[in-house]
Amino acid sequence: MRHRLLPALLSLFFPLAASAQTLPILDQNPPALRWRQVRTPHFRVLYPTGLDSAAQRTARRLEQVHAPGTATLGVLPPPISIVLQNQTTVSNAFVTFLPRHAEFFTTPQQGMGLGTVDWLDGLVVHEYRHVGQFDKARQGIGRLLHPLLGDGGLGVAAVGVPQWFFEGDAVGSETALTRSGRGRIPEFNVGLRANRLAGRHYDYQKAVSGSLRDNVPDWYVLGYFMTSYLKNHYTPAIWAGVLDRYYRFPFYPFSFSNSLRRTTGLTVEQLHARTMADLDSTWQARPPGLPLTAGRDFAAQPERQGRHAVFTEYRYPQYVNDSTVVAMKTGLGDIAQLVLLSRHGAEKKLFVQGLVNSPELLSVGGGKVVWPEFRSDPRWGQRVYSELRILTVASGELTRLKQRRYAAAALSPDGARLVAVQTDSAYHHALVLLDARTGAGQRTLPNPQNDFYLQPRFTADGQLVVVTLKPAGKTIELLDPATGAARALLPVANVNLTNPQPWQDYVLYNSPQSGIDNVYAVQISSGRTFQVTSRPLGAYHAAVAPDGRHLAFHEFRADGSRVVEMLLDPATWPPVPAATTDTPGTYAAELSAREPAAGLIRSLMLRPPDSAARYPVQRYSPLRHAFNVFSYGLIQSPAGNGLSLGVRSQDLLSTTQAVVGVGYDQTERTANVFGGLSYQGRYPVFDADVAYGGRNVALLTTQGLLRDQWTYTRLSTGLRLPLTFTRSRYLEGLTLGAYYLHEQVQGYDLPVRTITEVGPSSLNGLQTSLSYARQLKQSARDVAPRWAQTLLVTWRTTPFGAGRDAAQLGAQASLFVPGLGKHQAIRVRGGYQRQQQREYRFGSAVSFPRGEGYVSFDRLQTASLDYYLPLAYVHWTLGRVLYIQRLRTTGFVDFAQGENTGTGRLATRRYRNVGLDANVLFNVLHLRTPIETGLRYVYNTYTRRYVLEPLVLNIRI
Repeated sequence: MRHRLLPALLSLFFPLAASAQTLPILDQNPPALRWRQVRTPHFRVLYPTGLDSAAQRTARRLEQVHAPGTATLGVLPPPISIVLQNQTTVSNAFVTFLPRHAEFFTTPQQGMGLGTVDWLDGLVVHEYRHVGQFDKARQGIGRLLHPLLGDGGLGVAAVGVPQWFFEGDAVGSETALTRSGRGRIPEFNVGLRANRLAGRHYDYQKAVSGSLRDNVPDWYVLGYFMTSYLKNHYTPAIWAGVLDRYYRFPFYPFSFSNSLRRTTGLTVEQLHARTMADLDSTWQARPPGLPLTAGRDFAAQPERQGRHAVFTEYRYPQYVNDSTVVAMKTGLGDIAQLVLLSRHGAEKKLFVQGLVNSPELLSVGGGKVVWPEFRSDPRWGQRVYSELRILTVASGELTRLKQRRYAAAALSPDGARLVAVQTDSAYHHALVLLDARTGAGQRTLPNPQNDFYLQPRFTADGQLVVVTLKPAGKTIELLDPATGAARALLPVANVNLTNPQPWQDYVLYNSPQSGIDNVYAVQISSGRTFQVTSRPLGAYHAAVAPDGRHLAFHEFRADGSRVVEMLLDPATWPPVPAATTDTPGTYAAELSAREPAAGLIRSLMLRPPDSAARYPVQRYSPLRHAFNVFSYGLIQSPAGNGLSLGVRSQDLLSTTQAVVGVGYDQTERTANVFGGLSYQGRYPVFDADVAYGGRNVALLTTQGLLRDQWTYTRLSTGLRLPLTFTRSRYLEGLTLGAYYLHEQVQGYDLPVRTITEVGPSSLNGLQTSLSYARQLKQSARDVAPRWAQTLLVTWRTTPFGAGRDAAQLGAQASLFVPGLGKHQAIRVRGGYQRQQQREYRFGSAVSFPRGEGYVSFDRLQTASLDYYLPLAYVHWTLGRVLYIQRLRTTGFVDFAQGENTGTGRLATRRYRNVGLDANVLFNVLHLRTPIETGLRYVYNTYTRRYVLEPLVLNIRI
C-alpha cells in the first residue's frame, strides 16, 4: 500500500474564477537520480544507477514467468515496463494501466508474509499475474474499447470484475508457482478461521463489503479461497472461461456473477457458500496432536458496541517487568498506539505512534521500547526513510535517531545498543549495530552471500539471533557481533520461520510446521527442537518475563488478537523434529499439483542468479520519455467538470502529466479546446493550462433579455510547492502556490456585462496561496478528524494596470477537537475575505453559509460550528443491491456578515443558518468501495425560510 499523506486536506486551492484546475501531485524521485533500463524480449526494467544486479535478476525472472505465469488465464500479455523504486523503505508493489506499467519497491517486508522466497522473486510472480488479468480485457467489448479509449479502456471493461478476484487469483498464483506464497502461511487466513470457528458465518454481501464493527477478512483472503476452490474443483483454467464470457458484454448489474453461473452453474453467492462450507470441513475438526496449552489473558479494554466488542487487536507483547507487558493496540476504532497491559490490572495508554514501519518487531530493553516509523522526504514522495524511535517507559522521554533505511530494530537487554536490519539502494542486506543513545553506527556485520535477515534479537550475553533467508529456505542463526561468525541452529528448509526470541539455552520461534503457527524452541547446545505452545488458532511473537517463569504471546480471535500468558517450563515441552519439508497450506498442495507451470517456474527460480545471460543496459532519460500517451477518446477534463474528447499522457516516472482535448458545455451549448501540462520533476511544480472556446450567455437587463456569443482565449501558468512534514501521529503538510492568468475575449457585443465576466477587455490576474494542514490519524469508525488544524490564505489581484481591475484577500482556518463520544468531533471554522471589485469579481475564497447562494461583499466575515455524530454502525442489506454500514449526522450553525462600502455608505447583511446533515454509508451491487450520500436541511433564522437539498456522493477511499 502507498502512504499518501493528507490526500484531501492539502488540495485546498481556490483557483481564479476562470482558470482550470491543476493536475494532481504525484510521487516522484529526487531529480539527481540517474536512470537506466534493461530491455528483454517482453519487458523494459527501469532502475536507478547502482541497482544493476537486482535489475538483471528481476528481468530474468520476468522472462521466466512471461508465458507460464499467465497461461491458465489464456492470455499472453504484450511488452510492459517495470519500474524498480529503491529510494523508499515501504514494502509494496502495484500494476496499473494509467499508464500501463508496474512498480516494485525493493525493500523487503519483515513479517510472515515474506514467506521463504526472495522478495523480488515473489513480486514478479504475483504482480505479473495482475498484468495478465488486466490484459485479459483485450477481448470482447475490450477489443472495441481499447482502440477508442487507450489503456484506460481496459479499466472500463473490467469495472464489474470484483477486487477479490484480482487479488485472490494473484495470491493463488504465487502459492501455486513458488515454494511459498501466502496460501501456505497460516497467519494469512487466521482471521477467516477465527470467524468460522466462532460461528460468525457472514454472508457474501458482508464478506465483500466489509464492516465497521466486525473483522471481515480483506479481498486477498476471501479471493484466494474462492478462486482456489474453483480451480481445485474444476480446472486451473476455469477463470479464463468465466472472464471470456464476462468480456463479451459486461455492462449490466451482476454481469460477473452471471458469467460465473453460465460457466460453472454457481453464482458468486453460491460459490462463496460452497467455499466456506468446504473450509469448515477442514477447520472445524480440532487439529491432531498435543492437548491445548493453558493460558490467561492480560487486561484489555476493547471498544464495545452494545453487547458486541468492536474488532480490536493487541499484538507484539514485550515484558517491561514480571507482571506488565507493552503491546501495540490497533483496531477499527483505534489508531496504532502502545499500551501497558497488566496481569492483574487495567490497560493503560503509553504512546500514540506515527506511521509505523514493520510493527512485527517491537523490542524492549533497559526500560525502553524501540520501533521504526516511516519518514517521508518533504518534497519527494518516493523517498521514504525509516526513523528509529526509542521511548523510555517510565518517563515518557522520546528519542528520535537519524533517518536511515532500517526496516526492523531491537534493543540490547541493557538498552545501550541496537541491532537493525538494513536494505540499501543496491538491494544489499545487512545487520547494523548502533549506539542506542546517539544512533551512531558501530559495526556492519559481513554478509558476502547477501542473505536476507529478519527480526534480529540480542541474547543475554550480547550475541545475536536472527532468521536468515537463504536461496534454499530459512534458518535461525546465532551470530557473534564482534566477528560476524554465524552458526545455524536449524537446518535450512522451506519453512516460514519467524519471531526468534532467545532465552537461556533456547531460542523460541514461530513455525507453521503443523499447519498452525505455534511457538517452538530450539536448544542452542544440542540442536533439539520442542513445541512450546499448542493453541487452536496459533500463538505469535513469544516474549519471556524477566523472572523466566512466564511466557507471553498474542493469539488471534474473532474479536481481535489478545495477549495471553502461560507458565514457562521446558520440562513440559514435547520434543518434535525440526521441520525440513514444505509448510502445509489450505488448497496450496492441490493448486501446485494441478498448475501446469508450477514445476517449471520452481526449477527456474532455483537456478543461481548468474546462470543466465546478462541483458544489455542503456541510459534512460526521463525528459526524453516525458510524453507517454496512455488514454484517449473520452477523458476527464483538467477542470474535473465532465468528460471530454482528448488525449492524456503521463511518463512512467510520474514527472510529467499532459492533457489535450475538446470539451462541450451542455449549459451554454458551446465547444472548447484545452490543454494542460504539469512538470513535477523539480522542487517546485510547474503548471500550464490553455483553453480556447465559445460562450453563449443571456443577460436580463432593463432593455429586456439580451443574448450574445463570443470566444475566449485563456492561459494559466504558475508554480506549486507541496511539502510534507509528518513526524508523528499527526499528518502534516504545506503547499505554496503562485499562478498567473490571462484571458482575452473576442466578439463581445453586449452593451452591459456582469461583474464576473471578463467582457470585451482582457483579464491579467495573479493568485498566490498558502495551504497548511495538520491532522491526527483517523480510525475506520471516525466520521471526522478528532484533532486537526487547517489554514488557507489566498491573495488574488490584477496588478498590471490594464484590463479588469480587482483584488481579493481571503483567509480561512479550521480547528477540529474531540466531541463527547469516542468517534465524535467538533469543527470550528472562521473566515475573512476583503476585496476590491470595481471592474471584476473573483469567486469566493471562503465558505459561505450553507443553504445560501453566494453573495459577494467588499468585506465578508464567516464562522461555523459543526458537530459530527455517528448514529449507528449497521449491517443492513437489501438483497444483492444495497448494503448499509453506517448512519451519521452533522449538526451545524453558520454565521456570516457581509459589508459593502462602494456606494459611500455601509450596507450590511447578516446570516445565521442552522442545519442538519443526515448521511448513509453504503455499498451497491457488491462493490467493495463504500459510497456516502444524504440530505441537508438548512433553516435561516432571520428569514425563517428553510432549504432541503441532496448531498453529493462522497466515495470513501
